[in-house]
Amino acid sequence: MRVIAGKYRSRMLKTVENNRTRPTTDKNKENLFNMIGPYFDGGNCLDLFAGSGGLGIEALSRGMAYLVAVDKQYAAFKVIKENLATLKIDDAKVLKMDYRKALSTLAHEDMQFDLVLLDPPYDMKINQGIMNTLYQQHMLKEGCLIVVEDRLEERLTFDQPFELVKENQYGITIMQIVRFGGYDHD
Repeated sequence: MRVIAGKYRSRMLKTVENNRTRPTTDKNKENLFNMIGPYFDGGNCLDLFAGSGGLGIEALSRGMAYLVAVDKQYAAFKVIKENLATLKIDDAKVLKMDYRKALSTLAHEDMQFDLVLLDPPYDMKINQGIMNTLYQQHMLKEGCLIVVEDRLEERLTFDQPFELVKENQYGITIMQIVRFGGYDHD
């Protein structure tokens, strides 16, 4: 696996060597960033089921200012740390914890994000709940893009303040790009 574009272009990344992570292929990564970017002017990125950290590192490479990568598996945590060290990336934090604890921790730190990457293990049926938590805890900046990847039958529907920007189907999976419109200021 490699970084496709930007500051760390063509640099190789280690992957997690087990069957519990599903690395995003270089082709799908390139398609994803062509849909949402392809480049950014700063901002915070949350990669909530980070695996090897490839998507979050790609976002940093393309101009995101800061990355929070979360994975509960020790093997994934270790690989993310190694990838960040190899690329000499300091503008990142890696959390080895369950996604619920990570969201709670980040909410208490008043973290807000410009880009959220949600690619949990299939069949968990948790993406809607995660989006609700991000909204309720005021963790999304206005205009935040949320990338949701899941099985086709888990396709989400969105109401204000979320807007479906684009979706692509890849075999049995669907990738949805959602924009957060902002909080009401009554």
